[in-house]
Amino acid sequence: MIIRCWGARGSIPVSGRKYLRYGGDTTCLEIRSQDGDILIVDAGTGIRRLGNRMMAEGGDRFTLFFTHSHWDHMIGFPFFKPIYNEQASFVLYGCPMNQGNMLELLAAIMKPPHFPVPFHDIKAGIDYRGQCDRPSMVGSIEVASIPISHPNLGLGYKFKENGRALVFLTDNELLHLHRGGKRFEDYVEFCRGADLLIHDAEYTEEDYATTKGWGHSRYTDALRLALEAGVKSFGLFHHNQDRSDEALDAMVEDCRRRARAEGSSLECFALGQTTELVLD
Repeated sequence: MIIRCWGARGSIPVSGRKYLRYGGDTTCLEIRSQDGDILIVDAGTGIRRLGNRMMAEGGDRFTLFFTHSHWDHMIGFPFFKPIYNEQASFVLYGCPMNQGNMLELLAAIMKPPHFPVPFHDIKAGIDYRGQCDRPSMVGSIEVASIPISHPNLGLGYKFKENGRALVFLTDNELLHLHRGGKRFEDYVEFCRGADLLIHDAEYTEEDYATTKGWGHSRYTDALRLALEAGVKSFGLFHHNQDRSDEALDAMVEDCRRRARAEGSSLECFALGQTTELVLD
């Protein structure tokens, strides 16, 4: 399983010198199976660059999973060039959200005055599957989901292939129960023994004093989840729009220090929009 991150920023894309290493594009994850199946999680602004790569490679079969319907996770969809290719086809998974199913929500962001090209001008074939609570298979990858604790509902995912597991839980507030969310203990069980956990780690303790209830976790809470679940690697994700490269480095180093202090061999790092990982 190959994992490529095309965007790790949260809330809004950013640019500037202090974001050069981790990047400013919002959420988009590419997962490739051993047989070359292409899975995409979320359509933040990072999906534009992924689309350019797909066009260059000639890729035209995709499975797209959405975690939820907030703008930073879907605003890149109209700029994903393969959707205008009549030879392309998608299977699109997205649990019906509070405001409607994902097809309706994607169509809404492409309506005037928000975007000049309407949803019905998409040329690619789309097979929409709005299931929420049962595992699915994409080639050799098994996909399971769990509700996230976040305003307006959403899903986190576990991807398993050949006994290796990636858990992706972005926009998940671990210690504040939003409607439809799960308890901390439930997330521990969902993540148990995963090879890689990528989790929302947007806030510091100082940030959280004024942002509790906004739907994101302190990085120390996400670290606690990784330690209690016994995962092998922990990737910090959904970086705050004002968090510089140097500040992210400091968060990663603090995670490593805390893990060592508990006698853990947990690997900690922060994802950037050029991160590539392999689970085999």
